[in-house]
Amino acid sequence: MEPGEIFGLTGVNGAGKTSLMKAALSLLEPEAGEAFFFGIPGRVTKSRWQAAYLPENFRPPPAMKEAQFVRLALGFHNLGFDRPQADVLARAPDLDPAALDARIATPSKGMAQKLGLLAVFLTDCPLLILDEPAGGLDPRARILLKAQIRSYRARNKAVFFSSHVLADLEEICDRIAVLHDGALRFTGPPLTCARSKMKLCWSARFFRLSKRRPLESE
Repeated sequence: MEPGEIFGLTGVNGAGKTSLMKAALSLLEPEAGEAFFFGIPGRVTKSRWQAAYLPENFRPPPAMKEAQFVRLALGFHNLGFDRPQADVLARAPDLDPAALDARIATPSKGMAQKLGLLAVFLTDCPLLILDEPAGGLDPRARILLKAQIRSYRARNKAVFFSSHVLADLEEICDRIAVLHDGALRFTGPPLTCARSKMKLCWSARFFRLSKRRPLESE
């Protein structure tokens, strides 16, 4: 990836998207290959200091207040908690800043996701790695998230994320990759994937690349 780039990863369930991210971050041991962050092998801890990661199915500790969790997350990056800045960025994914003073307890998937997104964007890292970042978000929050990702790119920062929503990939990504059976079937601009010689639509092209055929209408 390059600075100022949005890169999307897609594929059917079980294709290996989450495993690829975890292997790159040394959260899983890869069978082969190696990831590099800013020219440093991913197995070297300091290579990942400039990257922030939001996992799929993120669940914050229920006993903490939201602000306490954000402070803890930022501490892993040796960053302090700036409450005014947090209040401003909280509105980006449509999170009420007043909620930062509340105990997390048992939040909905969407509310937990908004808190996780706030934490990773507050790191201001050159690279964000987001596994299904729109999962659980309502339509308004999804729109706001895409705007936030674009704004991050405009500041010459990079965002790598996975998604099953092909329209989102086409809308905001500079490049995408289609992963299937542990192999990349396509890497490049989304429109290049869609505009094949057979003039398939974007969704049909995805099915062809993943060797899956769309269901025929009755």
